[in-house]
Amino acid sequence: MTHRDEPISEYPPENIDSHFLSYMMEEKLTSLDTVFLVSTMTDQHLVAILALMGVLAIAYLGLRMKRFRNKIPFHITRVAIAFFLLYLISKLLRRFIEIHHITFITPKEISFLYLLAVVALSIKESFVFADQFRKYLVNTGRNTTSAQFITKAIKIVSVISILLVFGEHFGLSFAGLLTFGGIGGIAIGLAGKDILSNLFSGVMLYFDRPFNIGDWIRSPDRQIEGTVVEIGWRITKIMTFQNRPLYVPNYLFSSISVENPGRMLNWRINFSIGILADDSSKIKPIISQIKDMLEKNEGIDQKQPLVVSFNQIGASSLNILVYCFTKTTVWKEWLQVQEDVYLSIIDIVQKNGSQMPYPTQTVILDQETKT
Repeated sequence: MTHRDEPISEYPPENIDSHFLSYMMEEKLTSLDTVFLVSTMTDQHLVAILALMGVLAIAYLGLRMKRFRNKIPFHITRVAIAFFLLYLISKLLRRFIEIHHITFITPKEISFLYLLAVVALSIKESFVFADQFRKYLVNTGRNTTSAQFITKAIKIVSVISILLVFGEHFGLSFAGLLTFGGIGGIAIGLAGKDILSNLFSGVMLYFDRPFNIGDWIRSPDRQIEGTVVEIGWRITKIMTFQNRPLYVPNYLFSSISVENPGRMLNWRINFSIGILADDSSKIKPIISQIKDMLEKNEGIDQKQPLVVSFNQIGASSLNILVYCFTKTTVWKEWLQVQEDVYLSIIDIVQKNGSQMPYPTQTVILDQETKT
């Protein structure tokens, strides 16, 4: 007795478990996806994808050339190409593993490595962007210290933002990160007291601005003198006049006095000259001519006090005080102006028939010593 085949209904029987149906549908979709990839991923497609990746790689390397490196639009294009290359590589590797049933590495591990590469690339490129932005601020006339502080703030915010965005993909929840930050902050505060002190002092240096990068500073309390090269979160780098780097912890600036000659408005010339005591009759014309010379000197600031005065009778000379200020605050230019003043005063003294005395001693011998 043969049984007649009953028509198969297009709807599943009611007594079949829904979990089993979903499992069967997922298996069928996976097999269809594998068949589709095998049947459609031809050699021509693979060659086209590899050619595209090669072109993108060449474009990426080209945009890293020096002429394009410091331009923000090219930087953004280069970053987009890098991320797209990472995406294509991860996709090809995952499909290759699924098709060929490779077991020593799984698609999940490839995805993890892909995310890790994305995070590393994001941090690296954000740092590069911050450095380019600092150069842009400096080139547009922004203060170097401000540009450096803004750059460091961008780097810190970028790292924190990237960790918060991708942290959940690595098993780190946002609440967990906040909890760790609270507990870790207490631990770091107890263990790194000096580090935090330097950090907050560095922030206060930025807001108080006792000096900027490029300023010449010195401290009468400590043997600190030189040009500020870098203001960091923990230390400040000073280049001494012997071209030796001096690293000063930031907290030290909150307990010492700092002089900033780099912010002076004028550089002072202050010295005394002497003429022979026998030339007392010539002292008035000499003073008048020196003052007239200083008033006509273009390097002397006429808005500042200018004094030429007979102020002391020395042991063998009559001393004249010369006190004035230069317009320049550059050390090398100040030396040149001071040299011109010295030479002009020597000429004035000689033209008036006088001389600048030098220390002399007269030895008087008695009659017995002579014999």
